[in-house]
Amino acid sequence: MGSFPASLVCLAQVMLVLGSANAQLSTNFYSRSCPKLFPTVITTVHSAIVKEARMGASLLRLFFHDCFVNGCDGSILLDDTSSFKGEKNANPNRNSARGFEVVDNIKSAVEKVCPGVVSCADILAIAARDSVHILGGPSWNVKLGRRDARTASQSAANNGIPPPTSNLNQLISRFNALGLSTKDLVALSGAHTIGQARCTNFRAHIYNDSNIDKSFARTRQSSCPRASGSGDNNLAPLDLQTPTAFDNNYFKNLVQKKGLLHSDQELFNGGSTDSTVRGYSNNPHTFAADFVNAMIKMGDISPLTGSKGEIRNNCRRVN
Repeated sequence: MGSFPASLVCLAQVMLVLGSANAQLSTNFYSRSCPKLFPTVITTVHSAIVKEARMGASLLRLFFHDCFVNGCDGSILLDDTSSFKGEKNANPNRNSARGFEVVDNIKSAVEKVCPGVVSCADILAIAARDSVHILGGPSWNVKLGRRDARTASQSAANNGIPPPTSNLNQLISRFNALGLSTKDLVALSGAHTIGQARCTNFRAHIYNDSNIDKSFARTRQSSCPRASGSGDNNLAPLDLQTPTAFDNNYFKNLVQKKGLLHSDQELFNGGSTDSTVRGYSNNPHTFAADFVNAMIKMGDISPLTGSKGEIRNNCRRVN
């Protein structure tokens, strides 16, 4: 060891720890303990999306917002208690994160076929994949074996999830801090090819920014008044063209300066990510492949494995 710089030895140890944590996640983790897991989850997700197409985007977003706060540990699902303030009422989630009842339904269905086996964190990961696939996007083998956190942090959620006012450097920095590359950032942002956003999150962009198509801005302004507090919860599709189909139109919109959020349009605004956006707008297969790789990487963020955490009986509260 004497010839190695101390920093390299330290880095090797960190990599070893990260590797051992991720090594415990595997695509066949429940193959023996819960063989009916996947059909059970997708049946519930499918019925929820048939009832409301927007729910697919909501379930996908729950997985993002979970993983970006202390890792993919199901902490976003915990209700507030007398001992801690959870993540549901953090700024990025309050009046915005949704789909918790669907997760409850999935958990109940899974508990019937294999009680006490599958974590809420893993249910989120599977539901996100199924949502994408049901809405026409790619599918992939989800790595599983996460356990559930026994606590949640409102402050960590406030600081960890990039707000829609973020500029490109802020977005890149936050994703990099979690081990996600700039390409991962652009690919994962493609999740905005489905779902809707509230007026309060895009008001500043449609009234104040110059990098926006004028007619598009006027269209959005018609249902999102300039005055704060007026129409705050009015919704608009994140993807102008096909808001309930998982495709690459989100990127085509950005090239035309029709991104709904300030943070969306930052990805195509004369910066380092322009070429990636243009590439995805022209090649849906490349986008799909990169999205899958990025989702798998995001699912590897700081999982609780082994004896850490627990398998919650109810996703809303610790055992």
